[in-house]
Amino acid sequence: MLTAALVVARKEVRDHLRDTRSLVSALCYALMGPFVIMLLSFSAQSGLRARASAAIGMTSVFALVAAFVGGMNVAMDTLAGERERRSLVPLFTTGISRRDIALGKWLAISVFALGGLALNLVAFGLVLPTSPLTALGVGGVATAAIGLVIGLAPLAAFAAAVELWISTACRSTKEAQTYLSLLVFFPMMIGMFLAFFPGWMDGWRFFVPLIGQYALIEGGLRGEPLGPLAALILGLATTLAAAAAMSGASRMLAHDDVVRAGH
Repeated sequence: MLTAALVVARKEVRDHLRDTRSLVSALCYALMGPFVIMLLSFSAQSGLRARASAAIGMTSVFALVAAFVGGMNVAMDTLAGERERRSLVPLFTTGISRRDIALGKWLAISVFALGGLALNLVAFGLVLPTSPLTALGVGGVATAAIGLVIGLAPLAAFAAAVELWISTACRSTKEAQTYLSLLVFFPMMIGMFLAFFPGWMDGWRFFVPLIGQYALIEGGLRGEPLGPLAALILGLATTLAAAAAMSGASRMLAHDDVVRAGH
């Protein structure tokens, strides 16, 4: 089963690496956060303390968004696009099960989602340590690398699964683009809500995807100790959520009407 899924994933990754416009779009989204923080760092409109506080919240929000935008263009093309081009039927006749097809496409989307997230974190790791904001305790993301990997890597897999699910439900690339673009606002709204209400869900935030990742990044930037158990629980909860979304996409792909394009 895994071999067939890897064949599908390799083909999807190879095909989308040739799509320069999608790669540039994802690159711009991933680097937008570090660029904004760099401008904020050297702005003279407010004091260092106010800018440092804003930078912490914005870094957390942009990191969450990066996990979703990295694979967004791939997701909208890999199923909704194929349905619109009517290329799903030939794929289904290759002998590869639909479950393996779903798994392979999810792996491909996850590769780009992880790439966007990794690029975002690396850029933040380069911008923050050289910023005047470090004088007030804003540290680089690399200071909590292990906790971030455990907590954030599953977020990219979760984002890929949700995007695949949405793409499977859409009957055209345009429809998928609309819904996936709206999806990006979801982590942004969660981050903004938590920035205004920082004490909300303190007791069980690491059990909830997105909310836990926001707390993980914010705590790391403030220099607070990141408990490995909390990061592990968050990673497990996010992985389970990704599995649930993948199960929904796989069941939807098993329906015969999935090959019908919209009109």
